Amino acid sequence: MLRTLLLGFGLVEIVMPRPVIEACERIGLRNPGTARRRPLALTGARLEGLVFVWLLARGREGSTLVSALLGLAGLILVLVPRPIITLSQHLVYANTDDLELRLWVVPAARLLGVLYLTVLLLARSTDTERTVDTDANTTTT
Repeated sequence: MLRTLLLGFGLVEIVMPRPVIEACERIGLRNPGTARRRPLALTGARLEGLVFVWLLARGREGSTLVSALLGLAGLILVLVPRPIITLSQHLVYANTDDLELRLWVVPAARLLGVLYLTVLLLARSTDTERTVDTDANTTTT
């Protein structure tokens, strides 16, 4: 069920990243109307959705680098979110000095890190299911 929800979220983020970004801005910024997004913001959101879908659909087979990067980002977000928040703001917005963060941005970033780690765990369970299926098919043939 959780895998399906995250796959759906990833697909929405790939196809329609703008509403996802706007929702995050409304949640995280006191003044979302002043945010001036850089052109690559939509590409970054699509890339995040693609990573989710890739890992959840395929498992970690052949995507060790992607898994490692997502895991590292997840751990950093959980343990020390402020540097990632600052970096992502500079990557996504042209006017970072004008943006006013809400108090719950740091806890929300930590939750995002937990989400990244959850995707990795679900991808690992996909690998385990494939191994079990492969073993079952090998013994029956």
